[in-house]
Amino acid sequence: MNSEDTAALARLLRGARLAHLGTLRQGAPLVSMTLVLAAPGFDAFHVHVSRLAWHTQDMAADPRVALSIAETDDGREDPFTLARVSIRGEAAQLGEDAALKRAWLARFPAQAVNFELADFAFWRIAPRDARFVAGYGRIHNLSAAELAAASRA
Repeated sequence: MNSEDTAALARLLRGARLAHLGTLRQGAPLVSMTLVLAAPGFDAFHVHVSRLAWHTQDMAADPRVALSIAETDDGREDPFTLARVSIRGEAAQLGEDAALKRAWLARFPAQAVNFELADFAFWRIAPRDARFVAGYGRIHNLSAAELAAASRA
C-alpha cells in the first residue's frame, strides 16, 4: 500500500466515531450501528454496549465479528469513491478500564449516562484482517500486522 493510501486509512480510523458491527445471530448475519474507538496502534477497536442489545448477545455467543467504517457521504457524484474499511476480528468483553473510560468520554461525552447503567460494558475487537478501499480501484487486503503498521502514518 502506498503512503497516500496508508495515511488515508489512518485518518479514517482515527476520525471514526461510528461503525457498523456485524455479528452472527442464530446463524445469520446481523449488522447494527455502534460507536467505536480505535486503539492508538489499531490493534484493537472498542465498543461500549448494553448486554440487552442483540449484537452484544451475539458477541457473547460467537466472538467472530466484523466492523465496517466509511467516510461520510459528502454528496459526491460517485459515492463508490468514498474510503471504507471492513475489519474482521474477535470480540471479547473487558473488565473495568479507567484509561479506556476516560478516552471514551473524551470522544463521546454525551455517553456518560451509560456508565451509570449496570448492563453496559466495553468490548475489545482484535483485528484478524481488513479490506481497505481507498477509492475506485484502490483496494488493499491487510493482515492485522499491516493494519497496525498503518497507525504509524
